[in-house]
Amino acid sequence: MNVPLNRLVAVITYDGLCTFEFGLVVEVFGLARPEFDFPWYQFVVVAAEDRKVRAIGGISVESDGGLGLLEQAGTIIVPGWRDQTEQPPKPLLGALMKAHQRGARLMSICSGVFVLAAAGLLDKKSATTHWQHVPYLKVRYPEIRVEEDVLYVDEGDLITSAGSAAGIDAALHLVRRDYGSEIANRVARRLVMSPHRDGGQAQFAMAPVQERPGPTMSEVMDWARVRLNQPVGLAQFAARANMSERTFLRRFREDVGTAPMTWLQRERIFRAQEMLEASDTSLAGIAAQCGYASLETFRVAFRRTVGTSPAAYRNRFTRRPDQALRTSASI
Repeated sequence: MNVPLNRLVAVITYDGLCTFEFGLVVEVFGLARPEFDFPWYQFVVVAAEDRKVRAIGGISVESDGGLGLLEQAGTIIVPGWRDQTEQPPKPLLGALMKAHQRGARLMSICSGVFVLAAAGLLDKKSATTHWQHVPYLKVRYPEIRVEEDVLYVDEGDLITSAGSAAGIDAALHLVRRDYGSEIANRVARRLVMSPHRDGGQAQFAMAPVQERPGPTMSEVMDWARVRLNQPVGLAQFAARANMSERTFLRRFREDVGTAPMTWLQRERIFRAQEMLEASDTSLAGIAAQCGYASLETFRVAFRRTVGTSPAAYRNRFTRRPDQALRTSASI
């Protein structure tokens, strides 16, 4: 969604704050990024209740101010909630509703979905949360289309993520929306993130960094990455590793966690995503360079993996960091 980028990210604090969820938001959006030569996000901590709260683990967190700070934020994040059965404070719900009405993005992590739901923002929309909370979310808020098997759900201006660590996937997805895949990947590398995690449904977040399993598999994976435009089958993989096909298949699954051809398909799609974002190459040209025999085969594989067509993906993610900065609204 190509809109002027308001770089102010606000994270909500409350007594009983979920420490991990809060920490990952700080890690992605709140740290200085000297490796980038363009302005990064601005970051504020907003108190839903008292200015100073006690987080899980005995940590005290002091906010930058109260709910009034949300009036200027472009992105507001709810990092969990202390009790799914507790109705959040009315002032918080009102501030979130007002922010949403003026166009701010709202994101929840794990049980934070219950705050957005209590504000009525998720009615008739898709959302997700930790699998343990799914049954209760369905019962308490039947108007929500609850997605049970995904890492996060992006409804444009409302993003919900599953269990705690899925908040990192969702946060990187927002970075990707704002700055593109190259920048999101660099943030992920600094986090030492694992490869792309499937949540049972295609996600826009691509693999930011690849595992380095063992010397043999790493060499084979590197060999395949520079041959994505060529036909590569199990026999070629096994020959490169100097193993039988059966042994290679078993070893690859053990080291990488997936089948070699599944991994190769993802690598082709990751390359296609990068080209769609960063080049004007035709869809047919991208298909050929990523190893697909026909444009139609490429379209089918791309939609199956990413959940949208290559053309739609290009339209959504063509903005570059410098373009985002030129259109940034003052905050």
